[in-house]
Amino acid sequence: MSWVNVLGYAASAAVLATFCMNTMIPLRIIALGSNVLFIAYGYVDHLYPVLMLHAILLPVNALRLLQFYRLVRDMRGAPRRDLSIQSLLPFMTRRNFAAGETLVRKGEKADRLYYLVDGDIEILDFKKVLHSGAMVGEIGVFAPNQRRTATIVCRTDCSMLELSESKAKQLYFQDRSFGFAILQLIISRLIEDNERLMRSGSPNLADFDIVTNGAEPAA
Repeated sequence: MSWVNVLGYAASAAVLATFCMNTMIPLRIIALGSNVLFIAYGYVDHLYPVLMLHAILLPVNALRLLQFYRLVRDMRGAPRRDLSIQSLLPFMTRRNFAAGETLVRKGEKADRLYYLVDGDIEILDFKKVLHSGAMVGEIGVFAPNQRRTATIVCRTDCSMLELSESKAKQLYFQDRSFGFAILQLIISRLIEDNERLMRSGSPNLADFDIVTNGAEPAA
């Protein structure tokens, strides 16, 4: 077997290894290695389509790896401070909503969480208004039934950043500091709900069940 064939097998093995990775940083590192091997293999064996493909994939994988490294670095201090939205930006999508538009409806599947960049939103079930800088929907995303328990509408034109359920959970398992920060955020919301119920003077069993089983004032 020639060394060119060995190079090709090594590149293929690296690609196979990426499918066995459970976390994104090792996956991207192995993917970068496979890109380098395939570029070398394509160049030596004159397989230019292969060379061009991996020459394109190389900077893509490098960029994603850099984004994850920055995310992990920024999340190291999560137990001591709020989530850094700047570090989450590469994984979020911007959306605009008009005044009066419904952001989420009670009972629908919670498939994403939102960060309010600009504008005001109202949680109808709790008659609570939130302003720019608020994050909503995180409890529904991580709740067992993944259902919204409140309806949120936009009181004004709103600019939102959304993070899909799959990306949120991927980040949760990727870095423990991110998971801890999310946990703190969820617990603070539940404590706020409990205090609201206590102030209302009707902390009955049904209310307590809502608070402890994933109901979220931020839907």
